[in-house]
Amino acid sequence: MIFARQRTVGRPKVVPFGWADLFGPLAVLLNVAVVCIWIRNQGLASIYSGADRAIGSLGLLTGLLSTSLMITMMLMLARIPAVEKAWGHDLLTHRHRWVGFVSFWFMIAHVVAYMVERAGDGNVGRAWWHLFVLDSWMLWATTGTIMIAAVVVLSIRWARRRMRYEPWHLLHLYAYLGMALAFPHQIMDGADFHETWARTFWWVLYLGTLAVFLGYRIVLPIHRSWYHRMRVTSVDVEAPGVYSVNIEGHRLDRLRTESGQFFNWRFYDGPGWSRGNPYTISAAPTDDHMRVTIQAVGDGSARVASLTHGTRVFIEGPFGTMTARRRQNPYMLLIAAGVGITPIRALLEDSPYAPGECTLIYRYTEEEHAIFKPEIGAIAARRGVIVRYLPGHRRHDGSWLPAGPPASDDAYALAALVPDITRTDIFLCGPPPWIRAVRAAARRAGADRRHIHTEDFAW
Repeated sequence: MIFARQRTVGRPKVVPFGWADLFGPLAVLLNVAVVCIWIRNQGLASIYSGADRAIGSLGLLTGLLSTSLMITMMLMLARIPAVEKAWGHDLLTHRHRWVGFVSFWFMIAHVVAYMVERAGDGNVGRAWWHLFVLDSWMLWATTGTIMIAAVVVLSIRWARRRMRYEPWHLLHLYAYLGMALAFPHQIMDGADFHETWARTFWWVLYLGTLAVFLGYRIVLPIHRSWYHRMRVTSVDVEAPGVYSVNIEGHRLDRLRTESGQFFNWRFYDGPGWSRGNPYTISAAPTDDHMRVTIQAVGDGSARVASLTHGTRVFIEGPFGTMTARRRQNPYMLLIAAGVGITPIRALLEDSPYAPGECTLIYRYTEEEHAIFKPEIGAIAARRGVIVRYLPGHRRHDGSWLPAGPPASDDAYALAALVPDITRTDIFLCGPPPWIRAVRAAARRAGADRRHIHTEDFAW
């Protein structure tokens, strides 16, 4: 089927304001409210009431801000559908990480401030022992702080690169347990929790966040998996180490999945099935069928090769905003490298464009690694897609182009392949360094950064 032309003007469309857009301002307002509570309880006045009171007051403020930022961080990745759709999973994940680090340093400042304050009580070792172990609920809080600190260390880029997704994700959950362990000492010992209205504020905040988190992260996925009754129908080998899993289900149209989106998938195939992995759909979804294509790079992904007919599938999603809905220009450029062709293949199939409006550039190392080529050829013939294949090994200078002559400039080569790039929406998927190279080349060639769309499945 050929879709009619949707737009002929390259001006950005006006996105209507939605309730989910209030998430950012409300998060800021939450932290402002925490500062106001501290001021109301003589926090600002205590700064000028002697060194000990000033240090203790600043310790209280940093602890409150650390707590409110942790709550903000949890809500960012609570998988609230409207928020995910408005902000995008990648942006929320990156902001979640940034807020997490800020919250961590406020927590460290909170701990150090009280250590300094207690050091003036005489025997430093005994004072700190009472502070971290013997005081009311402080052993729990100390244990929770250690858990949170461990998760933060493992979230540093160099540490994440040395871990597989599954164990990292499991360890990451200890941050939530750490927050729970720290909560009792706030309620029982915190100066800003003594008044009834203040206690009510924090209880509502904690319990509300917990309800939202459990509702969207656990209850909704369980309901969707039960209702849609998804099962594996077959597994196809697309290339060495690359498999397509075909899945059928009941009323999958109610998920409102769009090409370019992804799910967290769990295949009930034995021990370890509960560890979910994010994979994008690789074909346009239908009322009763989905397909996901997976490269076997770890223990979890390698198991898909042995999935059998009838294996139950549990889902969390859909997530992601790299969909045709973001298109704002008359032309569409899809660029993929390696297994990054999976969301691009789905976008190619059902995005609204007329013949000649869509161009596909596909980078791969060797012919045996070029997946979906017959499908791409059939779609291109049916819908009038301009296809450019770029085989070859990577260059060593950070270019997005393959090695070998001619060693063309990145931006010049892209502009030559897509002459009207200033009126084109660009959708990218591939390894992060390669995406950065394409993005830089597109910007130098004249593309607007707002018209470059990516999804790196950040974690």
